[in-house]
Amino acid sequence: MNKPNTMKAVEKTFPREGLWAAQAPVPEIGPDDVLIRINKTGICGTDIHIWNWDEWASATVPVPMITGHEFAGEIVEIGKDVTGLSIGQSCSGEGHLIEHDSRQSRAGKFHLDPGTRGIGVNEQGAFAEYLRLPAFNVVPLPDDIPDEIGAILDPLGNAVHTALSFDLLGEDVLITGAGPIGIMAAAVARHAGARNVVITDINPARLKLAEHVVPTVRAVDVSREDLQDVITELGLSQGFDVGLEMSGSQAALDQMVEALVMGGKIALLGIPPGKSPVDWSRIVFKAITLKGVYGREMFETWYKMIAMLQNGLDVSRVITHQFDVDEFEKGFAAMKSGASGKVVLNWR
Repeated sequence: MNKPNTMKAVEKTFPREGLWAAQAPVPEIGPDDVLIRINKTGICGTDIHIWNWDEWASATVPVPMITGHEFAGEIVEIGKDVTGLSIGQSCSGEGHLIEHDSRQSRAGKFHLDPGTRGIGVNEQGAFAEYLRLPAFNVVPLPDDIPDEIGAILDPLGNAVHTALSFDLLGEDVLITGAGPIGIMAAAVARHAGARNVVITDINPARLKLAEHVVPTVRAVDVSREDLQDVITELGLSQGFDVGLEMSGSQAALDQMVEALVMGGKIALLGIPPGKSPVDWSRIVFKAITLKGVYGREMFETWYKMIAMLQNGLDVSRVITHQFDVDEFEKGFAAMKSGASGKVVLNWR
């Protein structure tokens, strides 16, 4: 490949609010890496934290750092020890970089490796024309998955991992939090055979988007509507069987516990700000099962979501905005407005 020496990038150049356009060296790959030419990237909530330079970001992200970890592109260079991949291949990739010597990794539970590092957080990321990635992390994309969907497979993977934590076939499912991942989880739950899918929030714009993306979902503004009335409306004799907590709101979790059947199950992806009081006695006496969800199962989640996309799962309408990368500030403004779904940046 006749590659340039420098590339366009979006990076955290200074330790303060904002991100900046930059010229950066094109990465040199090692024997087990590939070089990916980026076509499209998604803006993630993590990128918003880095933009805002909040307490977590300032304590975690070294500066300068090319941010971004949701991407689709094509392989343009392959390390000498890489097999099974080819130049020109469309791909996305797992943004969690792992070590291979931990107990978890040696057991094949790669997503639980305690040494995990993130591209765009701990290592140079995907908001650039080129990305270096270990070949182990590359996920080839079939021809029927377009780049804009490839660019949001990372958050779709969060939704799939969370939604498929428990058997959903014939179950009644409550989702708290109608952000893009919550909305995609609703689509996955419906696709996986859930009987009723209810999604709650207090943001009318996000609830409207949920209904647009998943027309069969029951969207509930809990600031205006009583969830118990919805349970009655749907004819649920006890409540919901499965809860997917995507908001990080303690009030939402408390409401979910009350709305679940005895022996119900909750998968938790939302991250509360700081410590939160929990009524553990209520959880114990209702025999609720709780599961914390982190990232995506490597690589079973990727297999499942690509298979579902090829079999009718449609999350395309969750993408509400696309901008050329030169307008990345508009993309971040849309994300920060609270009125968008997924925002995609075009690099080519």
